[in-house]
Amino acid sequence: MGNLRTKDLSKIGYVNDQLRSLVINTATKHFKHYSKEEILALLTDILNNPEQFLDDAVTGKIAEKIIGKVDGPIFKSYDLMDEPAPYKVYGAKEIEPIAIKQMELAMKLPITVQGALMPDAHMGFGLPIGGVLAATNAVIPYAVGMDIGCRMALSIVDETDAFIKRYDYLIKQALRNFTHFGMEGGLEIRQEHEVLDDPLFQQFAFLKPLRSKAIRQLGSSGGGNHFVEFGEIELAENNSLGLPAKKYTALLTHSGSRGLGAAIAKQYTQIAMNTCKLPRHAQQLAWLDMGSEAGQEYWLAMTLAGDYAKACHEKIHGNLLKSLGLKAIHVTENHHNFAWKEVLEGKEVIVHRKGATPAHKGELGIIPGSMTTPAYLVTGKGANSAVNSASHGAGRAMSRQKAKDNMTVSAMKKLLSNAGVTLLGGSVEENPLAYKDIESVIKAQSELVNIEGKFLPKIVKMNKD
Repeated sequence: MGNLRTKDLSKIGYVNDQLRSLVINTATKHFKHYSKEEILALLTDILNNPEQFLDDAVTGKIAEKIIGKVDGPIFKSYDLMDEPAPYKVYGAKEIEPIAIKQMELAMKLPITVQGALMPDAHMGFGLPIGGVLAATNAVIPYAVGMDIGCRMALSIVDETDAFIKRYDYLIKQALRNFTHFGMEGGLEIRQEHEVLDDPLFQQFAFLKPLRSKAIRQLGSSGGGNHFVEFGEIELAENNSLGLPAKKYTALLTHSGSRGLGAAIAKQYTQIAMNTCKLPRHAQQLAWLDMGSEAGQEYWLAMTLAGDYAKACHEKIHGNLLKSLGLKAIHVTENHHNFAWKEVLEGKEVIVHRKGATPAHKGELGIIPGSMTTPAYLVTGKGANSAVNSASHGAGRAMSRQKAKDNMTVSAMKKLLSNAGVTLLGGSVEENPLAYKDIESVIKAQSELVNIEGKFLPKIVKMNKD
């Protein structure tokens, strides 16, 4: 048997001291010939389905303790509130009813203070994508999402919009050589970044084996709607960047924390669901108390995933611009799958933004459209009714399957050609018609953001899926 420690048990949801002591004593006596992985898998099964283990002489004592026959249960059960906490919906006409229904449910959690639903909203797991939720002293892993720290980054370059046409071939070569998309693999040249030296990789047992994958994936992007785009940006008069109002070349990227963030999300969602019992239809919204060991650990791990996502964008931008002999004169970046400690109505809350852009007064952010439509550089207006948030994009109008069924490759090529856009990789699942009209989405949040600039994609790289 491997060296089973209380930390290992905490990671899979065993947070009660008496229960952990019982488990370690039982494992020492009865599970000597099991590997550590086998024991942890068995213990996870017992925690999730304790009733099935009650009749066993060995596991029955653990199951009894979990259910509460001895010294009370290790989890707490909660009821939902009768009425939802206040939340405002922006652009409701374009939002599918199921997403609003999901939001309504999230607003009934006893920890919820306030929320908002952005005009790009659509159905997600737990909290809808485009959902913003402010909670008291608790963090909900599924309200942050699986791709922790998914974010945007925009580099404005001191070149005119003519640069892309002139160096079209070199840009395509750079995109092929210095980007990588998909679940596996990474760039051919090993990437270095200080985030890889974060002590959490050594402190948290479950993060140790993830570090090698994080090294491999550094500077790469995922699948789905993640992209790397060269295009032109036209800055507005009197923009808050302090740059002349004209057209520039720009690089825009969208991706997150890769396998690292997904593993953290999975780990702590399971712990939350094991220790915070809600009615079945709301169980995905299980939370971790910020005062608990698991809550503090998730917060640290989430922050690491966010830092790693930022590092990936830094490597993508750095590698591409350097290869083309370019330098950024301004960089804007923002997370849109994350949780923050903020003050709302004079009280500290945990604000979850799942597919939503932070939009405090004067805060810069990026709201992309699709491959053939603009992305907008914006500054927030600090609207309390929106919990200081804005949309994170145009939002899907079709599911991936529906997009696949409704668009042929040749039709998409024609669409891209008419818009003057070159696509490297990509798939019909991400065709522009699968998304809502970005102009309508921006119009629906005119009280949330000011427009500082308008970016038009010209050369786009995506995963082939």
